[in-house]
Amino acid sequence: MPSLTPGQVADLAGVSTDTVRRWADDGRLPTTRDAKGHRAIDGADLARFLVDRAAAAAAADGAPGLSARNRFRGIVTRVVTDGVAATVELQAGPHRIVSLITAEAVDELGLAPGVVADAAVKATDVLVDLARP
Repeated sequence: MPSLTPGQVADLAGVSTDTVRRWADDGRLPTTRDAKGHRAIDGADLARFLVDRAAAAAAADGAPGLSARNRFRGIVTRVVTDGVAATVELQAGPHRIVSLITAEAVDELGLAPGVVADAAVKATDVLVDLARP
């Protein structure tokens, strides 16, 4: 299994390297030391940790019926309404999410730039490729 540096883990988790070090120091994220004494995080350990962390965050949000793996909390950055339809853009961490919904839903939810909102994503196809260095 590949091992990752704290910096790589921070990029993948959307947190600072200091946060990754705190997780390791607290014993929440298992680490080993490489030949040079630097921390190394096993990819499988990281995957389990991030899944557990996402599930705990979803449970804390109290959103029944939605899985943790498809929810993104962010801030609305743009709303464009055109008759019946509307495009809503949400920035959730490093992710830009664009949704096409009804203009009526935008009005009912009060969506506007600056509003904190959750995006629930359901996709029939998701493409996955190896990350390029």
